[in-house]
Amino acid sequence: MQTRVARLHARRDLRVETFEYTEPRPGEVLLVMAAGGICGSDLHYYQDGGFGPVRVREPIIAGHEASGFVQILGEGVTGLEVGQLVAVNPSQPCGECQYCRIGQPIHCLEMRFMGSAMRLPHENGMFRERLIVRATQCHPVGNGVSAGEAACAEPLAVCLHAVAQAGDLSGKKVLVTGAGPIGLLTVAATRHAGAAEIVVTDLTDAALSRAPAMGATRTINVAADPDGLQPFQENKGSFDAAFDCSAAGPALRSAFAAIKPRGTIVQVGVTGDMTIPLNALVGKEIVWRGSQRFHDEFAQAVELISTRRIDVRPIISHTFPLDQVVEAFDRARDRSTACKVQIIFKQSNQVLKDEI
Repeated sequence: MQTRVARLHARRDLRVETFEYTEPRPGEVLLVMAAGGICGSDLHYYQDGGFGPVRVREPIIAGHEASGFVQILGEGVTGLEVGQLVAVNPSQPCGECQYCRIGQPIHCLEMRFMGSAMRLPHENGMFRERLIVRATQCHPVGNGVSAGEAACAEPLAVCLHAVAQAGDLSGKKVLVTGAGPIGLLTVAATRHAGAAEIVVTDLTDAALSRAPAMGATRTINVAADPDGLQPFQENKGSFDAAFDCSAAGPALRSAFAAIKPRGTIVQVGVTGDMTIPLNALVGKEIVWRGSQRFHDEFAQAVELISTRRIDVRPIISHTFPLDQVVEAFDRARDRSTACKVQIIFKQSNQVLKDEI
């Protein structure tokens, strides 16, 4: 059997093609895909052929943020129902390596992450009309939640994991640099964690315009107002925690200047090498901590989206059908208009349900 997919062959060479699939094996399910979000790493693969040392070396089906409807249950699958909308966890740790054994599956030595070019052969992703996955990767979402919302579980899980790195945020003052999808979901996650004040910075008003709906108490366009963070830098800093979601040198330096002594900066955005204010790191005894991916947070993200205790709808800015996947990627590059751009694999959820 064949299904249509979005496959990246090389930089700027993204094609809609057909791909073979079979019946699900024991423990697997066949999904009719519903929605898939374009992530920053997807964009880097498309625009630049990769990021850092990770390069696209062979054709790869894109996409690791997606939802779909269960169509066929493989032998032995329980806990799922045909027709059910699920969010798909793209993370597949081995469960056996030294890091999995000590409860750190994020650092699995044999990690398989869908839509990733880190390994060779590459791990194909979820931008396709039909997908077979392990049933354990499928998390049912609540009634009334759209396929687009369900597809936001993966990026929200990234942000929940990042927020957990900062410790207790109840009543705390937080800075978030960068108001892209990850920055905005980090705002929502810090609000959910009890932060009392959340200041968000970015270079564009379009990006910042969505921040209040996600929980920001103040926004600063640091391109229009370069000194906007200056008051927060007085007396060695104002913020208990900061989340750098921009991976831009100036933004990170501003976070070092505005964080309190012994505050925590969580590095969420990634880039190449950059200089850092080492004297501030040492002199203010700052904790600068990295954060990548997620594990248990995926199920938590699905539950928060299902109950709308975190409402992800304000970040979904555009949707495109699979036939227009190139237009979708080009739109996602335009931060003046786009936030989270998604591929919708059919015209409506009802059509998907009717197929089942």
